[in-house]
Amino acid sequence: MTQAARITPALLGLALIACRPAPPSAPAPAPASAAISVSNAVLPLPAQLEPGEGLVRLAEPVGIHVTGDPAEALSPALTAWIEERREEGDMIFAPAGSDEAAISIEIDPALTNPESYELQSADGQVHVRAASPAGAFYALQTLRQLVHDAGDEVVVPELEISDAPRFSYRGLHLDAARHFYGVEQVERYIDLMSRFKFNTFHWHLTDDQGWRVPIDSYPRLIEVGSCRAQTVVGDQLDPYVGDGTPYCGHYTKDEIREVVRYAAERFVTVIPEIELPGHATAALAAYPELACSEGPFEVGTTWGVFTDIYCPKESTFEFLEAVLAEVVELFPSRYIHIGGDEAPKLRWQESEVAQELIQREGLADEDELQSYFIHRIESFLRSHDRNIIGWDEILEGGLAPEATVMSWRGTAGGIEAARMGHDVIMTPVSHVYFDYYQGPPSQEPLAIGGYIPLAQVYAFEPVPSELSREEAGHILGAQANLWTEYISTWDHAEYMAYPRALALSEVVWSPAEARDWSDFLTRLPAALVHLDHLDVNYRVPDVYGLDGDQLTFDDELEIELAVPLRDAEIRYTLDGTDPGEGQGQAQAKSERYEEPLHLSFTELGQSITVSARGVLPDGRMTKLARATYTRTSLRPAAELPATSPGLERAVYEGQWSSVQEMLATEPGAKDVVPAPELGGDEGEDSFGFEFTGWIRVPSDGIYTFVLISDDGSVLWIGDQMVVDNDGVHGPAREEGAVALAAGAHPFRLAFFQAQDAKRLQVGVYGPGFPEAGLVPSAWFVRPQE
Repeated sequence: MTQAARITPALLGLALIACRPAPPSAPAPAPASAAISVSNAVLPLPAQLEPGEGLVRLAEPVGIHVTGDPAEALSPALTAWIEERREEGDMIFAPAGSDEAAISIEIDPALTNPESYELQSADGQVHVRAASPAGAFYALQTLRQLVHDAGDEVVVPELEISDAPRFSYRGLHLDAARHFYGVEQVERYIDLMSRFKFNTFHWHLTDDQGWRVPIDSYPRLIEVGSCRAQTVVGDQLDPYVGDGTPYCGHYTKDEIREVVRYAAERFVTVIPEIELPGHATAALAAYPELACSEGPFEVGTTWGVFTDIYCPKESTFEFLEAVLAEVVELFPSRYIHIGGDEAPKLRWQESEVAQELIQREGLADEDELQSYFIHRIESFLRSHDRNIIGWDEILEGGLAPEATVMSWRGTAGGIEAARMGHDVIMTPVSHVYFDYYQGPPSQEPLAIGGYIPLAQVYAFEPVPSELSREEAGHILGAQANLWTEYISTWDHAEYMAYPRALALSEVVWSPAEARDWSDFLTRLPAALVHLDHLDVNYRVPDVYGLDGDQLTFDDELEIELAVPLRDAEIRYTLDGTDPGEGQGQAQAKSERYEEPLHLSFTELGQSITVSARGVLPDGRMTKLARATYTRTSLRPAAELPATSPGLERAVYEGQWSSVQEMLATEPGAKDVVPAPELGGDEGEDSFGFEFTGWIRVPSDGIYTFVLISDDGSVLWIGDQMVVDNDGVHGPAREEGAVALAAGAHPFRLAFFQAQDAKRLQVGVYGPGFPEAGLVPSAWFVRPQE
């Protein structure tokens, strides 16, 4: 039957946003008072969008005409909603061709990409042609962003859209093991992601700190494994301070089925993750016989990597196969994620069972034993017509035949897997770990560490340039991960996910060549208004234009500021004070930004600090943006005698909380290394290095050095501290600038590793290096002996 549904815009759920036209080619972020282009305010950006010259005006109530059976053409969620409205008398059905059928939807399988659609608005009508119900669903998500309320009528800009996703896998992850979120919150997460055309929800359900999925054949997984005695307070890990409150939570099987159904109605596939062989402490607490050591074990009350993992004995495989048999009954997804990451091998090295298995199977070492372990699990899941996904550690010791690799420790694992002919999902810690800070830690809620601002997410390119065309075909897409060690509330989870998820939605949907950061910022305010209507607790984006402290040789500077927020104003000061402190009083001290700022320097070494905040009409403010501009001169280079390549390295052993503590002790061995980096010959924990020598830069200019380390590091040029990334922390990035004359300058870098993961990278950008890259090892020299 062909029917037209008569629906008011409010019932349709379209966001009714009054927009004023703006020049579509604005090259820079729109100032607070600027209008947003109606035709381009769509996110993610469609593959092709041709704006018209006018507006399509649809008189209320607006009717929808569906060619064919609505139950087949629309998603179950939309179909059920329309039926509900009809029963309540909010809409009527009209025959095809009715004047009320202003929006028509047609399913045309001739469109090749099953998620593709075309949308045309002209001559008083909107027509959608989609390859499938999924395509129709995505077309309506686009239409939601295009509809504007104009009193007694609805206005849509004239345009033509032809759209399809760049990647087939567009994912968001949620860790429900470290902190538990109920069905209503999980479904809200899924609904939000579907509005921006994500299609995969990765549900992390088991870990050291909690087991959340019921397994009938092993009831103690819930009875014991779903509760921990307490949770660490903040980051008070050493010495440990717990909150003394039991923390419990799990889903029922019916709740899981409900989430899977809810997601499917929004064309989102749910992929469960059952961690193995590591991150298994909650399971071992319930069934200690699955470990290689005696135990007893308790569900984790702190974070990090735990030593005890599943023991590779037959009873363990029987357990895991029983668990996975029940998991595949709950989740119809093609993939089951089996973890595979961060599995320490100490217990296997000490275990007679593990060592006998290595000998019996002719395995080289414990890495190959993990590969054997993963192969066993893959074989079982393949017998149930499922494929495995694992974190990139599953490459170690040999990759299972049909495994898909989720590359998280950078892109190297993904490159290796793609070259081996395996499918890959890119999710590197450098760009899409949404548990990382979005701004300076002093202004943000406690996070695990790191720094991934909105711009860094948008800059992510999932297909490495090193891959051939054929190899690149194995990159299925990308995913952001929201680990929840430090995210205990749902408001905090939304704050960490949005608006960064909006940036990623464009990375995975839109053509790579169409992406443009400045254009994204002009469209972002409209998307944030949508989030406001949905009561999403997103992080208000920063004022742009203050990109860290800067050195200059000039006596005049012009600073342009912008904020991607509708109806916001920018307040600023030039004396280092916070324009948002005390609000009313600060308004009197601060200035309203109207035009670019002109800074004048009268003497060498003079500094001017610009501080700015965006302020919304409802009083919400952006985080404080601040940058100090200093007039400088070149540091003279030194005349060196004959030199040899490399740096001297002093090795320290011990436990410290800062670089200065380490340097106050005596070093042990000393040697020469090519560059300040980890060479693989160091231990895992409790060590440090001091690198000394000279750095020879090729030309005059301002050089910005970048330190990425886990744990602390400090870099000096001469007696000037240039970068301070000190302290015990996860992977964190800091940078600092110095003006150097061409030639050699004293170089010193100190680094220490406390425990768990370790990392040290030294980058630079400046003259001849427009983008940060590793400092060339040829720059490092030492006096010839």
